[in-house]
Amino acid sequence: MSKRVSYQKAKEQRIENLKRLLSDKDISLENKYFIKKKLISEYEYFSFNASLFYIEENLALAKKIGNDLFIRESTIRLAKLLATSGRYDECINLLEEINSSNLSKKLLYEYYIIFKRCYYELRTISSVKNIKEKYNNLYRVYQDSLNSEITNLKKKSKLYLEIIEQNYRDQGNTKEALKVNKKRLSQAEMGTREYAVITFYRSFMKAEVDGNSVNQKKFLILSSISDIRASIKDNASLTNLAIILFAEGKVDRAHDYINFSFEDARFYNSKLRFLDISNVLPAISKAYEIKNNKQTNRLKKQLIFISLLSLILMIAIFFIIKQNKKINQGKEYLKTANLKLKDLNEKLSFSNNDLKRLYEELSSVDVIKEQYIGTFLNLYSEYIDKLDVYRKTVSKYIITNKTKDLLELSKSKKIIESELKIFYENFDKSFLHIYPNFIKNFNALLKEDERIIVKEDDSLTVELRIFALIRLGISNSSKISKILRYSVNTIYNYRVKVRNISINREEFEDMVKKIK
Repeated sequence: MSKRVSYQKAKEQRIENLKRLLSDKDISLENKYFIKKKLISEYEYFSFNASLFYIEENLALAKKIGNDLFIRESTIRLAKLLATSGRYDECINLLEEINSSNLSKKLLYEYYIIFKRCYYELRTISSVKNIKEKYNNLYRVYQDSLNSEITNLKKKSKLYLEIIEQNYRDQGNTKEALKVNKKRLSQAEMGTREYAVITFYRSFMKAEVDGNSVNQKKFLILSSISDIRASIKDNASLTNLAIILFAEGKVDRAHDYINFSFEDARFYNSKLRFLDISNVLPAISKAYEIKNNKQTNRLKKQLIFISLLSLILMIAIFFIIKQNKKINQGKEYLKTANLKLKDLNEKLSFSNNDLKRLYEELSSVDVIKEQYIGTFLNLYSEYIDKLDVYRKTVSKYIITNKTKDLLELSKSKKIIESELKIFYENFDKSFLHIYPNFIKNFNALLKEDERIIVKEDDSLTVELRIFALIRLGISNSSKISKILRYSVNTIYNYRVKVRNISINREEFEDMVKKIK
């Protein structure tokens, strides 16, 4: 990457040499065509605009010469440029104007390959099922046409191996495709477009076979190096490498690579590459900016801290010097100070004992308070049980005497419900009077979006009453159900429900018991 300028200068020097040949006044039209053809090869993946300019000039020159082979060759070259730059519709329209029966074998292979590329890309980007299927069928048509034509090619030729590898990839036979790719790689030279393309496809096949990105990154790096050495501006390897590194959290390298790719795409003027890069560039740039801001803020904080530390150190040195002088003057008072300190320690020891005693007394008061509340609740519950027994006794009496009105009145649970309501109100007020911060501290143990909201300040919900009893030391579900007049299953379900929305499910109830 650091030598990009030198590689680019070498490329521009080759282009300049070819342009000098064109300046010869005595050059023939045919020679001018071949020189421009070489210029097109140099510009092909270096500059879209320059490639298009010289292809169109060569096409006009071929028509002027009247050479049909040159015309067809330049037309195919133009179609290839349109395809590689993402202008698929224009490419297909241009190819459809060509009579394939008039093409040489070499141009016919190119003709089918370009068609294949267009329909491959179109089926990839299409989101409409019917249209996608249409492009897929057209892709297979040109694939079959190409396969029927390559039978005359040598089995070890580069074009034959390229087509066979693509066929294996289409079939999903990655292992066989890798074998063919290995043969192609052995014939390719580092620093060429061919090497870059072969290693690019190899990177994705290795990722699929190995199940990790180690070899994928390796061959993307090799592909990127080859692109840079050959001054290939229309490249994709470095962009894909940046995406992988970004996913791994290596933001700095990803940012460097994506910016490098963006500069190449801008130089080449490729809409397709701009589109690919624009999908990831904002995310990588944003992450890089955030990281840099964090580092800058960290450095600022460290600088402020160091400055403060230096100031404190200077002040400390000043006071140390001053204190040393005082120490020298205060040695005479040291014994007296030690005696006073001993006396103070003794007094402090007595104070500590008093505080310890006071703490034990307060703890005892807390225990008595909790026992008192528990006894109060049990008595109140038994009172409700007595009322219920009384209601049932009256009901039996009325049944015996067949007094229907009294029977209906005795069957009513209004008395019990009323007493329960009073019981709950008294319990809530009593408990919250002793533990005024219980609701707040209880909610702090729950997930933020699951916290319990009470309708009135001095009341509790069913869930809060259950855990209020647990805070008082009544953790048995049977006892809780008896006190609150709910079934054991109901109590159990409420406890499970609240535990499930707590922050620490395993230690939740133990933490409730410690609420102050």
